[in-house]
Amino acid sequence: MGPRRERFDDLVIEVASGFDAVLGERYADTEFAVEDVPPSDPAPWEERRVLLGRLFPASGRLPARIVLYRRPIEARTSDGSERAELVREVLAEHIAALLGVAPEDLLPPT
Repeated sequence: MGPRRERFDDLVIEVASGFDAVLGERYADTEFAVEDVPPSDPAPWEERRVLLGRLFPASGRLPARIVLYRRPIEARTSDGSERAELVREVLAEHIAALLGVAPEDLLPPT
């Protein structure tokens, strides 16, 4: 794993930890993961666009999982602060879907 990928992984961990209080006990075991690119065969219900992240709801004994796609996020940002903000927005979108709330409810006003 290269330094660029490690920095991105660290960023996701840091930003995701900011949502711990929101996830609460019920979703405390939610997993966060990073993949380089999204699969080339999106699910039938997904839009035909480049995904920045994806929520896999809990199923059976498997906890909910949120995957962020590093390369599309890096391609849309020019520096670390933009990247952190986009990671925060993508995580908020998927955590909000998991909790059944609006993403705006999870993000501080800007």
